[in-house]
Amino acid sequence: MVQELFFPSVATYLDPNHLTFLDKELFTDLTSGERREVDLVVKARFRNQDSFFLVHIESQSQPEVEFGQRMFHYFARLHEKYALPVYPIALFSFDNPQRQEPQTYRVEFRDWSVLAFNYRVIQLNRLNWRDFLEQPNPVASALMAKMKIAPQDRPKVKAECLRLLATLSLDPARMQLISGFVDTYLRLNAAEENQFQAELSRMDVTEQEAIMEIVTSWTEQGIQQGIQQGVQQGIQQGIQQGVQQGEVALVMRQLSRRFGQISPELEQQIHRLSTDQLEALGEALLDFSDVTDLQSWLENYSEGQSYSGS
Repeated sequence: MVQELFFPSVATYLDPNHLTFLDKELFTDLTSGERREVDLVVKARFRNQDSFFLVHIESQSQPEVEFGQRMFHYFARLHEKYALPVYPIALFSFDNPQRQEPQTYRVEFRDWSVLAFNYRVIQLNRLNWRDFLEQPNPVASALMAKMKIAPQDRPKVKAECLRLLATLSLDPARMQLISGFVDTYLRLNAAEENQFQAELSRMDVTEQEAIMEIVTSWTEQGIQQGIQQGVQQGIQQGIQQGVQQGEVALVMRQLSRRFGQISPELEQQIHRLSTDQLEALGEALLDFSDVTDLQSWLENYSEGQSYSGS
């Protein structure tokens, strides 16, 4: 889990054998009337105790002025509903700005401090990807793609993300999801693709084959054609031919997990999106509350506009 990677002290009192992922929590913002959805809530047990607490992880793909206030509202409502302590974590995945984001929401008067609500912050654009190369954690292999990366290191980071992922014993579904995340957020141009191939060529055959298996899960058709021409050529050809298909499949999986089956009409609109638009949709859908947000986003893009989520 995220806290094991970034907050190892939590592992000293969290029992990893008693974790329950709770259903999505929907709350109505009383001021705006908008419905908001908590990203992830896990019920955990204290180690060697018959008592529990909640871990709330909120993923934020764009800056938000009132984010701290929203974290406090989620905390208060979760605490009220479950009557359990809540460990709040904010995961910032936007590229800019790179200034340190606040981790406290305060209510103060000139003569008195009423509230200082603290939450943990993971700000990926301030973390160095090299610090996570040796972490045997699937979260690390995914989130490295959104960390602080020098432009010339992008191909190397993508290769290292896939190599790290190949060392982990994950089920096919998780492997496919994480590898798709890496490819989405480390989209390479032609020059970078050549450097990526050079990075792969420096790996041993076993590592190359393991990476091939990962990429195969979401670019199967292209990779199968590439295998006949050799491992190196197969990886390159598979990635180039499978990008569009992989983007659509990844976005559809994410939408299906959040909202259930998507109508054929909406699916057809998604298939017509460009690669850049699919990538933008992959980020925007993290802030969607329901299918109507998806419909609005697609309508806006058809008019040459972009959707601004919650």
